[in-house]
Amino acid sequence: MTTTAQKPKQALVVRGGWDGHVPVPAGDRYATALKADGYQVTVSDSLDSYLDEELLAGTDLVVQCWTMGQITGEQAAGLSQAVRAGTGLAGWHGGIIDSFRAETRYQLMTGGQFVHHPREFTTYRVRPLPEHSDHPVLAGIEPFTVTTEQYYLHMDPAVEVLAVTDYAADPDFPELAGTVVPVTWTRRWGAGRVFVTAVGHNLADLEVPQVDSMIRKGMTWATR
Repeated sequence: MTTTAQKPKQALVVRGGWDGHVPVPAGDRYATALKADGYQVTVSDSLDSYLDEELLAGTDLVVQCWTMGQITGEQAAGLSQAVRAGTGLAGWHGGIIDSFRAETRYQLMTGGQFVHHPREFTTYRVRPLPEHSDHPVLAGIEPFTVTTEQYYLHMDPAVEVLAVTDYAADPDFPELAGTVVPVTWTRRWGAGRVFVTAVGHNLADLEVPQVDSMIRKGMTWATR
């Protein structure tokens, strides 16, 4: 009996923007992880990849690591249409939710947008929500503490929030202290799945075992 080998999943890692979020080393970290999981990986340093309909149609997962910068309407539409058609989208921190601040159509797809963080790094506790403990992204993850940028976000009420934190005291905006802020979430966009976590300012954050686990599981979950 002859069996046909399963075609490997195709991933596209798009990296660039503000150097402070180490887009090349961070993007390469998860390109390597995807290759180890059997994906065929294409790495791009250009948002014009979102104009390549043939490339996107054959892509099962887009991992974006692009902070700030500008995206054209055509590029944003190309990415949105690909995700609606079933291509997954995944990312962390500013690489996905501090991208393209002027493009609200992009923000509708990601489901959240960075608006502020305290001037200094903050030590805060991330709490997976018990009602989602059976979600694949949270498998084996208990509450954990990180010391890094703590994002205050504007959120789409339609997302599925998987983990939260309590916003720390911030002398610039004392009114925000104690607000429960989403950290990790998923959403559906047409036929596609979107995974986001707000942690991941630098490589040290990505090396925290729980953060790394959520990102790896999130990429797998989002894949077509």
